[in-house]
This record gives sequence, structure tokens and C-alpha cells, in this order.
Amino acid sequence: MGKIVGGFWMPHDPVMFVAPDAPPLAQREAVWGAYATCAERLAALQPTSVIIVGCDHYILFGTHCLPRYVIGTGDVDGPIDRLPGLDRGAVRNHEALATHIVEHGDGHGVDWTVARSFTVDHSFSIPHQLVVKPAEALLGRELPSIPVYLACGVDPYISLKRSADLGRQLRAAVEAFDADERVVIIGSGGISHWVGTAEMGRVAEDFDREILAHGVNGDLQALCAYSDEEILGRAGNGAMEIRNFACALAAIERPQGEVIAYEAVPAWVTGLGFVQLSVRAEHEPRITLPT
Repeated sequence: MGKIVGGFWMPHDPVMFVAPDAPPLAQREAVWGAYATCAERLAALQPTSVIIVGCDHYILFGTHCLPRYVIGTGDVDGPIDRLPGLDRGAVRNHEALATHIVEHGDGHGVDWTVARSFTVDHSFSIPHQLVVKPAEALLGRELPSIPVYLACGVDPYISLKRSADLGRQLRAAVEAFDADERVVIIGSGGISHWVGTAEMGRVAEDFDREILAHGVNGDLQALCAYSDEEILGRAGNGAMEIRNFACALAAIERPQGEVIAYEAVPAWVTGLGFVQLSVRAEHEPRITLPT
């Protein structure tokens, strides 16, 4: 029987690679240091595999095909987008577990779109390079990594509720897996950011801290209560990526979170938040933060 033993929320901001020296030194060090902390904490969970929930940025999918949710079950490589300092290459997938997730979904109302050969973009590759690869070095072994992509880059968007449904299905599928698998799930996304609009470079810190509080509180209902209009108005089109957070949060049984770092970085056009998600003990009281 498998188990999702923990998770993380973290950003995948490509501007960090394009303009690494743009923000003040203290902010740069805080963000890069947060990735290093996530890597250490990931290794401490002693995982055997990782699921990274990312999203297309109109790079992989276009007007010809816009799937609401996709899982990579075969060969994985990437990223397709070339960023300075972000390495491109093959990624070891966990094909048996990914295929099992699809088969389990077939019997539980989840019709996965399947990619038997999948080239990821930076939403997968940034957390994989900055967190999973260093964790592998600490553990001295590979961590097969399964890509899951949700439609939160362009409309039609997957709903927040459906994103949470997929997270619950991922947990159920992992728990039904025959092997003694220890899985960590990563929700990859920025919080507030405006992409390709006049507001680009604006950061909505109030919205960001509200979302982080939902993660700390393990409050999936509050996280899924936002309308698309509210997200777009308060935090920009890039903030639709909180769908990846909802999926990861729903995959954790009795979730609670801890903020590792938060930086509002206009020079990197994004509010960058890092949260570790853990399983709250059955009789442990929930500690909540105000939103």
C-alpha cells in the first residue's frame, strides 16, 4: 500500500533564470534559500517518488488541443522552453505508478488524458531541478517523478473543485498501489502575477498571504471558494495556478501547512510562496491563521 507522506507549494518563476540579479540581494537569497530548504525537507520525508502538479503556458498545448488535465505515463523530458541555467534532459518517470493512477481513475470517475511521451515545461522542471534533484543528492538515489498538468494557463480553465477532486483521486490511487510507495506531491505555481498585461510586475501581497493562510490551515474549502473573476481581478491571470495548490492540498490527508518563505518580488513579476504540507495527526488540534 502506498501513501502520500507530504507535499509542498512552490513557485516556478522563469524570470528568476532570465534576470537572476534583478531583485535586491536579500530577496534573491531568500527565494533561492527556500528552494534549498524544500529540498532538505523533501529528503527528510524519505520519499520513493514525487508527483509534480504543473500547468501548460500555451507552450505544450495550443488551440489545436487544450486538455483539462494530463498525466505523463511514459517517457518524460524537458523543459521545452530554454531558460539560462535550467538544464534540459530526460527525467525518470514512475511508469508503473502513473499507469496505475490512470487505471484507478477509470473506475472512479476520472478520465485522465494520457501522454505516453511528454515534454514538460518550466512548471515541472524548475521544482524538479531546484528541489527534487538536490534531494536525490542528499538521499543518494533517484526519485522518479510523475508529471501532472492542469489547465490553468489559458481558458477554458479546469475548476478549482475539479482540481481538488483530482488531488483526492491521486491520494486514493496511491493508497491502492500494491508497492510500499512513499509519495510527495508538489503543487507548482506562482501566486499573484499578471502575464502579458499592462499590470505585469504588480504583486498582490494581500491575496498571496490569504492563499498561504489557507495552506497553513489546510482549508481546502476556502481555497476552492474563489471565483475566476475574483482571482483575475485581485491577483492576475497567473494566479489561476492556485489550482495546482488545490490539487496538492487535497492529496494530503488532514492537511496542515507551514510557510517556509514568502517574497513579493516585482522584479520577478510574482508573489513567491513556499509552503510545506504535512499530514496532521488524527487527534491533533488544527491551528489556524487568519486570512
